[in-house]
Amino acid sequence: MLRAGLIRRLGTGLYTWLPMGLRTLKKVEAIVREEMNRAGALEVVMPIIHPAELWQESGRWQKYGADLLRLKDRHQRDYCVAPTHEEVITDIARREIKSYRQLPVNFYQIQTKFRDEIRPRFGVMRAREFVMKDAYSFHMDEAGLAQGYGIMFHTYTRIFTRMGLTFRCVQADSGAIGGKTSHEFQVLAESGEDAIAFSDADDYAANLELAVAAAPAQARAVGVESLRKVATPGVRTMAELARFLKIEPARCLKTLIVEGEDNTLVALALRGDHDLNALKAQKLPGVASPLRMAGADRIMALAGSEPGSIGPVGWAHRLYADHSALILADFVCGANEKDAHFTGVNWERDVKGAVAADLRNVVAGDPSPSGKGTLKIVRGIEVGHIFQLGQLYSEALNATVLDEGGHSVTPYMGCYGIGVTRIVAAAIEQNHDERGIIWPEPIAPFQVVLVALSSQKSDRVREVSDRLYDEFRADGIEVLFDDRDARAGVKFADAELLGIPHRVVVGERGVESGRLEYRGRRDTASQDFVLNDALAFIRSRLR
Repeated sequence: MLRAGLIRRLGTGLYTWLPMGLRTLKKVEAIVREEMNRAGALEVVMPIIHPAELWQESGRWQKYGADLLRLKDRHQRDYCVAPTHEEVITDIARREIKSYRQLPVNFYQIQTKFRDEIRPRFGVMRAREFVMKDAYSFHMDEAGLAQGYGIMFHTYTRIFTRMGLTFRCVQADSGAIGGKTSHEFQVLAESGEDAIAFSDADDYAANLELAVAAAPAQARAVGVESLRKVATPGVRTMAELARFLKIEPARCLKTLIVEGEDNTLVALALRGDHDLNALKAQKLPGVASPLRMAGADRIMALAGSEPGSIGPVGWAHRLYADHSALILADFVCGANEKDAHFTGVNWERDVKGAVAADLRNVVAGDPSPSGKGTLKIVRGIEVGHIFQLGQLYSEALNATVLDEGGHSVTPYMGCYGIGVTRIVAAAIEQNHDERGIIWPEPIAPFQVVLVALSSQKSDRVREVSDRLYDEFRADGIEVLFDDRDARAGVKFADAELLGIPHRVVVGERGVESGRLEYRGRRDTASQDFVLNDALAFIRSRLR
């Protein structure tokens, strides 16, 4: 984006949008606005500076944490720079919406947000200041909320389809926004921050942190080995243990000790080749949330062992075991003393009281929890997130309406966000090659780049180029005219870097023969076409 002149960095996580980048940004905004209006949402614009009192009412003044940029005005009153607008829109609702007759209603805005990211990175992908479309709906009951949520689900699907993006909608965690049900819209790209699990046989898809690891269908094998302690000098990791004993990591058990509620410790047991899913673990009864690993001193005091040597044999406290770990027989685990492990370990006989749980991240090839097909893992970039908030904010801010019987009731809310600036970067991450950007046509800054070669030296080239430029524009085609005094190679390289979908080249030799050169951005070779048919030819190439 920097090389192509779309943006310029002002400071950490702060970017200026230059004319070329702004054209794409505005196209994204236009598609979002058209589809939101089509869905019946009403556009508003809310302030970016919020009084602290609103956030204190909702309880998020402290809860939101360091990402919330706080400031004081000249009168020493507290404010924050908006990372989101749930509080403000709920304040509008409690002042303006009095009756069930005014519901359902959906308000949206396309507005600047600010989140004081601890590590702004990836350019505008995770900047501190960004443009977002956020919408908020109000409903009389849960059924109305579910219906409005469904409308937004389909609206988002239309938005990203119109933009020409390859995406998936996945089940997701609500995070700091709150609420129960939420879905993310992920643009698929190898560079994506998020891992997505999806079934190859149906429409099941979920963020990796929420993807369900189905319990294995097979029963546990019958253990035949005796419990035996073996010396494992210097072995600290699962990989080292597997190599030392010449076994697969899947036959090993790793035991992680985490902080529990009320100053207790909890053991989590997983198969040696699986990774702990922190979000799943912290939702278990008795486990502290957010999840915190226990320190070495705490483990030594309670279990008499270092973390790297811990195992479930003899563990007298709460123990959760992943479903896949519970079907192991004759497995290997830590012996609760340095440089030693147990072999031939079996559940019930040697380890008692384990509670079955889904503790791990799914892996490619796992059976889909939908019961159809197997899971595949891809990378994605989150560009949209929708939530069923319920009464979380309307209760906190005491927003009420009168129902048909004249009784005061608390409305249900939905929240729907799209990262407008992030979409631009995500589109590039998904659509590029070694030469530069390959814009999806609906959001390209221009449809056609018209390259005039040696127009400063050839009156005929300049005349034809000027005429074509005027004809294209008169026909409503968005055309970028490259009439710079530069070599052909420079112009072609810049056109590919910018990623304009269609390129028309006007050269002196071609003009003399009545021909022009055309090349689509994804094409591997150029082709000639008749100069007099230029407008019709280009029209036939535009989607």
